[in-house]
Amino acid sequence: MATSLERLTQPEEDALRVLWPLPAGGFVKDVLDGLPAPPPPYTTLASTLRNLERKGYVRSEKLGNSYRFVPLITADDYQRRSLGTLVKQHFQNSYKDLVSFFAQENKVSTEDLQEIIRLIESKKED
Repeated sequence: MATSLERLTQPEEDALRVLWPLPAGGFVKDVLDGLPAPPPPYTTLASTLRNLERKGYVRSEKLGNSYRFVPLITADDYQRRSLGTLVKQHFQNSYKDLVSFFAQENKVSTEDLQEIIRLIESKKED
């Protein structure tokens, strides 16, 4: 897997979110069934999955006349990379600035911040 993956479009991210919980990956039909209504046309979704493959997020396996798509990156890894990119591009690579922004916007409560502090302190003890 490449160390620097291309950014995903919303449809690509939506398709990956459907694929992640499928233990053996999924076919276009499986992804269609997992997307909220109204789903995109079959051919559009097939193109989206091919784009994910080209970008290095999934690999395809030909089975009969169909292709099964298997994620090459876990949901946790994707979340970590996405958040890292967000912090780097919008918060001068400072997670402190990110948390401060959410606190100022009233998106995180005092109780949430106290819980974050407890989590950090418990990690230091490990």
